[in-house]
Amino acid sequence: MMANDKAWSLLVLRVSQGLLMLVWGIDKFADPEHGVAVAERFYFGLFGTATLMPVLGTAQLVLGLLVILGVARRYVYPALLAVTGLTLVGVWRSVVDPWGWYLERTNALFFPSLIIFAAVLVLYAFRDEDRFVIGRARPTASTR
Repeated sequence: MMANDKAWSLLVLRVSQGLLMLVWGIDKFADPEHGVAVAERFYFGLFGTATLMPVLGTAQLVLGLLVILGVARRYVYPALLAVTGLTLVGVWRSVVDPWGWYLERTNALFFPSLIIFAAVLVLYAFRDEDRFVIGRARPTASTR
């Protein structure tokens, strides 16, 4: 029973992380100005042009679909770690001081960025135990 609980938990975690990437990707198409504003406020303006938003949005859509399907997890999860890690760095003030008691420009709604990053770490750590994926390799003697 416990192994089945882990498999279902990893599935839910993986799908939720993939959906987050889909939402972020769609947002770059639906409201490119929002993407530019986010880049300017949290990422020093890096990649903050409206013409780049569809490229970034497409990359996030592809990443989200790969995560949801569980394809190439050994390569896709580090990319997901990079995206969620950059987000975490971008909102670090809100993680350290969610209520703005000591730091300016904080927002408690960004605190979950830490949890999102931690969730991706869990996905990466247990990637070989995730059973509900497309193209799962056969278990070898060392992974049984």
